[in-house]
Amino acid sequence: MVNVAHASAIDQLRSFLADTKTARGEFSQKVSAGSKPPVTSSGTFEFERPGRFRWTYDKPYEQVIVSDGQKLFVYDKDLNQVTVKKLGAALPASPASILFGTNDFEREFDVRDDGERDGLAWIVARPRTRDSQFESIRIGFKGGVPGAMRIADSFGQTTVLAFKRFERNPKLEAGLFQFVPPKGADVLEDR
Repeated sequence: MVNVAHASAIDQLRSFLADTKTARGEFSQKVSAGSKPPVTSSGTFEFERPGRFRWTYDKPYEQVIVSDGQKLFVYDKDLNQVTVKKLGAALPASPASILFGTNDFEREFDVRDDGERDGLAWIVARPRTRDSQFESIRIGFKGGVPGAMRIADSFGQTTVLAFKRFERNPKLEAGLFQFVPPKGADVLEDR
């Protein structure tokens, strides 16, 4: 186990991935694109590595993103619509693949330490494939857990996530990563 008080950000990431099977917490998110005002949202998350997670937006709009390890379900409550994708096509070289995927993230990303700012030790990850929709993913660690993420996509949009109440290895409910579309919801499935 790495002494996280003096560990580099990459060592904290590797230790986090090796020692964390499950996690839960809260997040706030700000998405900025050009001169448009940023869009803020917040919610909760739970995950079980590899590949199973539940990401719930509570404000300003209710949306749930669930992965059962095989499929990814995105439910928009206002539209009463569920989009279903195969997880394999949605997860590689994405921010989720680093935290929720396997420990093989360095195969998909070129990862480097990115200094210390705002009380966090940062890594920067750049996808190794040129056709990724992400330019860079920065993750800031404090005490061996992610405190923030900054994602720059290839469309000029920046997403900043702040994590709080991050709990490592809690016992999670068995059905948390199963998703059953609500009665009457439109289901759109990628084939």
